[in-house]
Amino acid sequence: MQYKHPKHYLAVDCVIFGYQDGELKLLIYPRSFEPAKGSWSLPGGFIQENESAEKAARRVLKKTTGLEDIFMEEVAVFSEPDREELARVISVAYYALVRTDDYHLEQLKHFGAEWCPIVDLPKLVFDHADMVKAALLKLQQKASFDLVGAALLPELFTLTELRCLYEAIFQREFDPGNFRKKILSLGLLDKSDKKDPKGSKKGAFLYAYSENKEEETSKERIVKL
Repeated sequence: MQYKHPKHYLAVDCVIFGYQDGELKLLIYPRSFEPAKGSWSLPGGFIQENESAEKAARRVLKKTTGLEDIFMEEVAVFSEPDREELARVISVAYYALVRTDDYHLEQLKHFGAEWCPIVDLPKLVFDHADMVKAALLKLQQKASFDLVGAALLPELFTLTELRCLYEAIFQREFDPGNFRKKILSLGLLDKSDKKDPKGSKKGAFLYAYSENKEEETSKERIVKL
């Protein structure tokens, strides 16, 4: 039996966020093939016959960074008929969180990939800028209720470092005292006996995410959008 329905390509694109030097960054690479060869692009690929969209995205993430078990969530489906030039391609976008010192440097060098500040991105191919915008909003929505950061910060960090991460995610400043009070009230962090000597004479205590409570959802908003 022959079907007369139109056939489309199905792909995934990965919005990979990292945090470095107080900035939220995006992993991008120059396309090595047409169309738009040489343009800055998100890592992506076509979904194979034996794959789900999620498995395809995880394959792309491993191929790009060399890492497995990366935090990842679906963002949206991008399906405008003219989003690509040479063929009808429907793409499922995912966002992922990666420690910038965790990835395999040789993998990134192989693809010519670079970490670029989210506030200073070059022009991206096709509708990838829309994907980044949607992914950032998704991350902000998650961070407004969930204590994110376990996938971006070191195992031990100060409350100031956590606040700076939130400021990078939401692209605005938070009052240090109010932020500290709100975060500690959640009961999702463990205070260590170690201090970070940088920043003050007494040093700031280092914290870690409580065991089995990483990325736990709060009963109230941490940040209002």
